[in-house]
Amino acid sequence: MELLDQQLSRAAIEATASRIRAFVRRTPVLVVDGAEFALPGIRLAFKLEFTQHSGSFKARGAFNSLLSRAVPAAGVVAASGGNHGVAVAFAARRLQIAATIFVPSVASRVKIEQIRACGATLSIAGERYADALAASEEFAQRSGALPVHAFDQIETLLGQATIGVELEQDGPALDALLVAVGGGGLIGGLAAWYRGRVPLIGVEPELAPQLTHALAAGTPVDAPTGGIAADSLAPRQVGRLMFPIAQRFIADTVLVSDEAIRAAQRTLWDRLRLVTEPGGAVAFAALQSGVWKPADGQTIGILLCGANTTAVNFE
Repeated sequence: MELLDQQLSRAAIEATASRIRAFVRRTPVLVVDGAEFALPGIRLAFKLEFTQHSGSFKARGAFNSLLSRAVPAAGVVAASGGNHGVAVAFAARRLQIAATIFVPSVASRVKIEQIRACGATLSIAGERYADALAASEEFAQRSGALPVHAFDQIETLLGQATIGVELEQDGPALDALLVAVGGGGLIGGLAAWYRGRVPLIGVEPELAPQLTHALAAGTPVDAPTGGIAADSLAPRQVGRLMFPIAQRFIADTVLVSDEAIRAAQRTLWDRLRLVTEPGGAVAFAALQSGVWKPADGQTIGILLCGANTTAVNFE
C-alpha cells in the first residue's frame, strides 16, 4: 500500500509533528472513571482537541500545508463548512499569508465571524460544502492561489495524524478510540498512525453517513449531508486518499442521531464543564447512547474535536 507505506508513514507523521510543533498546542488528555457518566467498569480518555488553536483539530493540517508547500504570491484558498476555514485563516495570519475562504450558507455565524476576524477574505457560496468547494476550485484556477483541502490532501492527513503521536505519548494504553467522521481527514490520519494497533471506531451522524456508505459500496459515494453537525461533518463523500486506509484499518463505523449528539453536548457540559459544538460531541454520543459498547475493564479514547460555538447553556 504505497500511500500508507511512504507518504503517510509513521516517520513522515513524526516529521510533521516536529514541523508544526511551534505552531500548534499539545492538547491535554483527561482520564475519568466511566461511572461518572453512568458507564461503570470502563475508563474514558478524552483528548481535548477542541482546545487547539482555532477551536478544532483542523489547525494541525492547515499549518502543515502552509509550512511544507511553496505558497504563491496569490496566497492560499480553502473551502470549508467552517472549522477548516477558521484554521486556514488562523494559520495564514500567523504566517503572514493572504487567504481566501469559501463557506456554504450552512456555516455557523460564529465560524464566519472567526474567519473574518483572522483577516481572510470570505465568500459564501451555495448551501453545502460541495458548493463552496466548487467555488474555491474555480477561484484557484483564476487567481493562482494554492488550494488547501479540508481532508483529501496528504499534507492535511499528515497534520491530523499528529494527534495520534500526542495521544500515544500522553494518554493511557487504549482498547479503542472513537473518532468523529466527516470527510475522513481526521480518522484517516489517525489510522495511518495507529495501523491497527488500536481499533478505530468511526462515528457519523445518521443524517451524514459518508464513510458508512463508502465502506458498504467499496468506494466513496455521495451520501446525505444533513443534521445538526452539517457545517463540520457533511461533505458529499469521504476523501479518496483516506478511503483505502479506512478499509484496512478502521475497525467499525456507527451512526448517532441528532438527539444523541445534543445529549452528549449536555452531558459534557453538566459533568465536565466542557463546551463542544455538535460535531465535537459526536464521538462521545456513540458511547453515551449505547450504539457502540465497550467491554468491561476497557480504556476507551474519545476525541473531542471541535468547540466553535457560542452555546454554553443547554437548558
